[in-house]
Amino acid sequence: MRTSTNSENQEAKGSLDKVKWIFFILLVAFIVWGNFYFSEPNAIYEPNTVVRLVGVIAISALALFIVLTTTKGKIFINFAKESRIELRKVVWPTRKETTQTTVLVAVITIVVGLCLWGLDAMFSWGVSGLTVLGH
Repeated sequence: MRTSTNSENQEAKGSLDKVKWIFFILLVAFIVWGNFYFSEPNAIYEPNTVVRLVGVIAISALALFIVLTTTKGKIFINFAKESRIELRKVVWPTRKETTQTTVLVAVITIVVGLCLWGLDAMFSWGVSGLTVLGH
């Protein structure tokens, strides 16, 4: 009796993932086609917007479920869980700190803007003075 090796299992898993991705693409294409087809006024069957919306949501949920069962989908789920854990570790600033920082940035922006305006005015005055002297 022959036992399957790890590489054979990986190949089978990879093939199944490919089938899942193809099915996902077909479902997304069906959603786009169906939403476009049933939104036209000359369609044979014109469902109301709620029925179309429920259909799009249901098929999208099925497509998302299929994708999340692939290897890449499982990696994404793991990444999302780890990101949520890291996000909980963030120390958010208080309202007072946020207000102080915002005011500081606004004041510095105004001061730098006024300095640049002053330099521009001086250079404009200098250039216009030099060009008038050339006449």
